[in-house]
Amino acid sequence: MNALDTASLVNGPHSLSATAYGPKGAKARAKITVVVANPGPQSAPPVSPALASQALPGGAPGLTQAPAPEPSPGIGTEPAPAPESEPTLAPAPEQTHLPIYWGATIGSQLTGSQAPWDMTAVTKFEELAQKPLSLVQFFQPFENCASTPCSSYAFPKTPLENIRKHGAIPVLSWASESTPASVSQPAFQLADVISGRYDSYIRGFADAAKEWGHPFFLRFDWEMNGSWFPWSESVNGNRPGEYVTAWRHVHDIFTSVGATNVTWSWCPDVDPAHSMQSLESLYPGDAYVDWTGLDGYNWGTNPTKPAGWRTFDQLYSSTYREVTGTIAPSKPMLIGEIGSSEDGGSKAAWISDALERIPTAYPKIRALLWFDKLDGGMDWPIETSGAATAAFAAGVQGSTYLGNSFAGLSAAAIAPSG
Repeated sequence: MNALDTASLVNGPHSLSATAYGPKGAKARAKITVVVANPGPQSAPPVSPALASQALPGGAPGLTQAPAPEPSPGIGTEPAPAPESEPTLAPAPEQTHLPIYWGATIGSQLTGSQAPWDMTAVTKFEELAQKPLSLVQFFQPFENCASTPCSSYAFPKTPLENIRKHGAIPVLSWASESTPASVSQPAFQLADVISGRYDSYIRGFADAAKEWGHPFFLRFDWEMNGSWFPWSESVNGNRPGEYVTAWRHVHDIFTSVGATNVTWSWCPDVDPAHSMQSLESLYPGDAYVDWTGLDGYNWGTNPTKPAGWRTFDQLYSSTYREVTGTIAPSKPMLIGEIGSSEDGGSKAAWISDALERIPTAYPKIRALLWFDKLDGGMDWPIETSGAATAAFAAGVQGSTYLGNSFAGLSAAAIAPSG
């Protein structure tokens, strides 16, 4: 550490601010007070003296410009006794952030089968991430109509138990639709859910959830502000106001049977252009939601959907501020789906930036799920390049991103860790 040149500073205490950047870009700040004691009388200090930058490894500036010191009472023009040693900066403290659950939706590209039906896919993903994950997500609709007659999907006890035994928390994305998926599904209009057409099925599902007894996230009818799912109010014959009514109806059934181990996550899509349906009109209310959420992808210039390269901030910041600022300020947030293409920029740099920005600039985000699945020609998985894999592994190391020690989590609504 170089000594400070104090010749131009007035004798007495001065406040110094410093920012240190680690090799991975992590920041830590420190503020200290030093006492200047130059021999002989001094004139008034110059306006706003600034500290010269010191270089850390990688060329990052070691110090930011210090603000002009505030007047300190009791400082005169008489010289102070010479200090015993020259002032030095204290080492910057390690920056700590709120802990974050993290995990993925894991497709069949790793082992030939999807998680959580094939838990070796989870193990393979953890090998790539170099860390055990704390969340595993999977998807299930109400019915399978690939053949006639349609059949209902039962409560998925086995995959949920697979995840729990692994030490992770299950995230079930449950959809009021049938497969094969389509936007137009006359049997699955929101009015059908509201009228009670599926009450028997929903109640049986809720009873089974209660009987299983372990906590899990239920991400019900997500991305409702878009127009690509049959539960959106702008499609499938649905009407304004019906989404909230349908959500509350389903939630009330779970409440009536005592399924308190279910944590409800309301998860719209990011809307940086403010072109989708108003989120305020789609929020069921704090009494019906435990966690909010957001989904958002950097499509880049991938030929499947060349939407243009966007940073994490460009995608998430405005909708995050809306949800956490005015719609549900008291609720923690889960990123239900996130991914980046390799086309149009550096996917590795995008991943590094996102995993650093989330704990530092988005404190309400306390859980995230990477979409590690080849979907419709999109290259979302972290293993699309060695650089992307390494960036993801580096980003989730450390204590902020939690491991998998949640097999014994109590049967209640899941709270943010820490």
